[in-house]
This record gives sequence, C-alpha cells and structure tokens, in this order.
Amino acid sequence: MFANRWRDRQLARFGEKPWKGLFALVSILGFVLIVVGFGVARRHPVLLYTPLLWLRQLNVLFTLVAFVLVAAAYVPRNHIRAKLGHPMLAGTKLWAFGHLLATGMLHDVVLFGSFLLWAIADFAVSRRRDRAMGVVYPPGTLQGDVLTLLGGIAAWAVFAFALHAWLIGVRPFG
Repeated sequence: MFANRWRDRQLARFGEKPWKGLFALVSILGFVLIVVGFGVARRHPVLLYTPLLWLRQLNVLFTLVAFVLVAAAYVPRNHIRAKLGHPMLAGTKLWAFGHLLATGMLHDVVLFGSFLLWAIADFAVSRRRDRAMGVVYPPGTLQGDVLTLLGGIAAWAVFAFALHAWLIGVRPFG
C-alpha cells in the first residue's frame, strides 16, 4: 500500500508470477495467524461494551450491503465498481464497522478495528493512485448490476444462515 517502489523492484527481481505466488503464500500465512490468534483471544474474553440489540440487527443489514459490495469487485461492468473503483475495500469497511457496533469484546475490537483501519487507508491510497494514473473503470450496465445484487445477496444468505455458525461459531440470527 505504501511501498510502491519496493514492490516494483521485487516484481522486477522475481517476475510477476513468482512475486504473486510469494505474496499469496505470505497472505495465507497472515490469514492463518489471524484466525489462530483470534481463536486464542476468544478463550480469554474481555468485555469492553455491551452493544444494543438494534446495533446487532443493523449489522445484519451492513453485512448484506458489504457482500454486495464485494460481489461488485468481481462482477464485470456494474455501476458500483464504476463509481467506487474499489468496492471490496468499501465492503470491508462496512463489514468491520458493523461488527464493531454489534460486538463488544476486546478481541472483536482489535480484529474488526484493524480491518477497518486497513480498509480506510487502502481505499484512500487506491483511489489516489487511480486518480494519479488516470484510471477509469468501465461504465456499469443493468445486467452487471443485477448479477452483482443476486451474487452478493446469495453469498450473504449462504454465509449468514449456514457458514457463519459453522466457521465462526456465532449464529447471526440467534
């Protein structure tokens, strides 16, 4: 995000595919460490605040919109990507913010707060880079918008009603 020249030197040094492979491995390792660390932290809960019930319900809406934003990053020619440029980062911000509202444990604040800060910074840097490079995203179409909405809503439903409880151990709907 902040070391473009260093990244460019590494790309030149290793080549694009090996660099992406190394980056992917380091990213997977980082994700595994996040999951393991979060699991350990959950065993020692520290309550910081008690969220109001309506904030938990609001998070359901936030995560639905976040899933649509993430879908917009992958579905070609939709208006969301054309407007935002980086809808996955916008979705990550909304997901993290919603979870900060809906949870009150220290481990949640550290995890979701970190993701929120990262997504805010990366979104700003990415938008600035796009403007400097004159990046223009393809215009959206109705078909792209419909596919984005259907894909995001379907992915959200599968995750919210089945996978969240199985993977995270928390049932969003009680």
